[in-house]
Amino acid sequence: MSDETNTNREAEPSLPRKWSHTVAWIAAWLWAVVAGGGGFMLLLEKGPLPLTNGWFALLSGIAACPLTAWFLKKYAGILVSGRVQFAVALAFFIAGRLALAYYAHLR
Repeated sequence: MSDETNTNREAEPSLPRKWSHTVAWIAAWLWAVVAGGGGFMLLLEKGPLPLTNGWFALLSGIAACPLTAWFLKKYAGILVSGRVQFAVALAFFIAGRLALAYYAHLR
């Protein structure tokens, strides 16, 4: 009987781990709304070209969104970790900044 109790305790995440997952989930949603929403608004205001008009921000927000990982898991059978999601979102963000700097340098 004590073995079953220990197994259930081990399967249950500790409080700091739950807390860090909650903070990460909130940060992911904030990134998705701010970057994705801002990129979408830029596309509506300035149009789709040049590519620096919001595409990178929109893609960064989509990559950071927790729903993206859920859809990939449910419909494609691909399990994406939070670290990978963050890395992809950050890569889109950095690529957008580099593209913006390059585009500004051409002018």
